[in-house]
Amino acid sequence: MDFDFATAVAPLVVIVAVATVALTFMMGRSTVFMMVLPSMIVFSVVAFFFGMKHGEFRASP
Repeated sequence: MDFDFATAVAPLVVIVAVATVALTFMMGRSTVFMMVLPSMIVFSVVAFFFGMKHGEFRASP
């Protein structure tokens, strides 16, 4: 399969958005937006980067 950047990032954005909305019902809104959401974004970027590099490594002959 051949992915472009938008196709690869779209599910990640949807997952973070759904998790943020779900957590606002369980936790305080300020806690979610000031502590949880930034950490989810940072983790998502790091995991995406390592996954991309691993995929490049696996695809190289």
